[in-house]
Amino acid sequence: MGVQGRTRGRRTRDGLLALVTAAFVVAGCTAAGPATAPPPAGALSQQVTGAATGEAAVPHLRALERIADDNGGNRAAGTPGYDATVDYVAGVLRDAGFDVTTPTYDAGDGRELRNVVARTRGGDPARIVLAGAHLDSVQAGPGINDDGSGIAGLLAAATALGPQPGVGATVSFGFWGSEEDDLQGSTGYVRSLSEEEREHHLLYLNADMLGSPNGGYFVQGGRGEDDEERGPPGSGVVASVLAEELAAAGAPQPETIGLYGDDDGPFAEVGIPVAGAVTGDEDTKSRSQAQLWGGEPGRAYDGCYHSACDRIGNVDTVKLDRYTRAIAATLARFADATQRPSG
Repeated sequence: MGVQGRTRGRRTRDGLLALVTAAFVVAGCTAAGPATAPPPAGALSQQVTGAATGEAAVPHLRALERIADDNGGNRAAGTPGYDATVDYVAGVLRDAGFDVTTPTYDAGDGRELRNVVARTRGGDPARIVLAGAHLDSVQAGPGINDDGSGIAGLLAAATALGPQPGVGATVSFGFWGSEEDDLQGSTGYVRSLSEEEREHHLLYLNADMLGSPNGGYFVQGGRGEDDEERGPPGSGVVASVLAEELAAAGAPQPETIGLYGDDDGPFAEVGIPVAGAVTGDEDTKSRSQAQLWGGEPGRAYDGCYHSACDRIGNVDTVKLDRYTRAIAATLARFADATQRPSG
């Protein structure tokens, strides 16, 4: 997670976590007008949850840790560790058969850095279901939970889905640079799209910090005090499916919170429905959350947030497993969507 987001600057996290209740999003509960019914679970969602596991994600965490260790202890944007991360992620997806590009974005100071974008083959290019995670760490550490866990979870989900899943939509995976530098990678991707291309994006699902060791089971989207926290119409529908799939994967009572300006922000700004998967960062776990999910109240969700100790041993692989399964199943359930979720 970055230090400052573009939409709400993360200034609302403490307030949000104190205000929300442990409940699923009800589709369309905060938006005017009728809501789109969440797509039902089917054979594809069941198939991918059997293959998109924490066990499948862990080798990617190891690879990212090796990359950091070989490159000064971090994978920060603009460093050799970042370039090696881009090459690793693109290589995994190319080897799996996806259509992979590494488009550049403006990283400031005259620098152009690369994102990674992978798409399935055979689906309608005018119907894109997109999930994303950020590639970069901070300078202070290797970033294996933040956000190696998101990278690893999406790579496991992508390979479980496969490059030709035989669905109506195109399922896409975006890996963004410079999230820790004001969301420059995801912002660059959205700005590169024409108005028509933006309309082709049916939804965006963000994965950031999926294995905080003292974390919780949070779902972002469809809740909050205003439209910035709730997201565009349809965000609650996406969040409700993610929460449902998290529960099916064994997570006790996922808690729905507002958006606070992560890589979902640039998508929300142009009206694309968004949701987010996150287990928490430097904020502290409440007593009620500890009673519900385990862990220690009064301590940070991730005590190694933005630190050198954010290594594989800092990742809760049970949470990583549940989120990886839930994200894969959520994408599978929307993979035949013909329009954006609404309501």
